[in-house]
Amino acid sequence: MSEYKKVCFMYRHKDYTMDGIRSALGLAVENMYAYGVVMDNEMPALDENQQESIEMLRDMEGEIYTTVPANVETCGFEAISLEELGEKLREMTIVVPYGLK
Repeated sequence: MSEYKKVCFMYRHKDYTMDGIRSALGLAVENMYAYGVVMDNEMPALDENQQESIEMLRDMEGEIYTTVPANVETCGFEAISLEELGEKLREMTIVVPYGLK
């Protein structure tokens, strides 16, 4: 098993999604593999700074996934089905439900 931790943030509330993406980026900077999943919410288009944060995360081998097809087109997130998400979560060291209300 890798010495690096794999962390997945699960974003269920759109008001906390961008804050959670920045948290994933912060962990990636600390040499962790960090991922995020936007679940059940359609996000508005991202501004330049938000897009830049996601690109930096991708440069560090992280990714932002979504279960909502509209977010693929609007925000450039990677699509993931619930079945694929289940497989992905099995690879994680830590799963963080982020911004639950």
